[in-house]
Amino acid sequence: MNSQQTAVLCRYVRALCPQQKFDEYTPDAWHDVLRDYLLEEARTAAAVIANKQPFVSPGEIATEIRRMHADRLGRHTDPTPKADPDDAAAYKAELVATRLAVATGQEEPSQAELTAGPMHPDVAARLKVLGSYIPKHVDEALDAHRPAKAARRAAIEAGQPDALSVPCGWCDAEVDEPCRSRRINPNGGAIKNHRRDTPHPSRVDDAREAMTEGADQ
Repeated sequence: MNSQQTAVLCRYVRALCPQQKFDEYTPDAWHDVLRDYLLEEARTAAAVIANKQPFVSPGEIATEIRRMHADRLGRHTDPTPKADPDDAAAYKAELVATRLAVATGQEEPSQAELTAGPMHPDVAARLKVLGSYIPKHVDEALDAHRPAKAARRAAIEAGQPDALSVPCGWCDAEVDEPCRSRRINPNGGAIKNHRRDTPHPSRVDDAREAMTEGADQ
């Protein structure tokens, strides 16, 4: 924003906030704070602030502009630059220019989804039974605290049998429930049990058999 544009912004804010005082030095002071921003985004920010309070300061405008930048970039996925990836300078320059255009509202955020390709239908169907209400990357971050579920998902993704899709004949765990290990007292009675991180081997065998039968049908 040049000094003339800053003067235009001051007149705009004065129209938004008629009770706010301005003098001949105001545009110069505001320019020192807002010189690095575009007039249009400064006008937009000023209108947002004036809608909530009777006075608008240049510092508040700068803060609102930065918030708008962060919001737009938060909804943006970098598209693959057209520049030769071997030309690091040109590749980086194109990324920077694209992000600046998005941040300042000159371009719409790109919503391109990053993916490694379509998942095999059989794997997708088996993973669907797990269900999830949180993003996959968050789910994976919690794996250290939920080893049984992590092991189940890893087995499915590797094409191995999902042991929790069948009941366990060893510990009587129901479908979708992890296996349990029991502690026995000297008289042979169960005194305590706890969840296992991995299913009983016999349950894995049962799941493999069910998986084979399903593939044959």
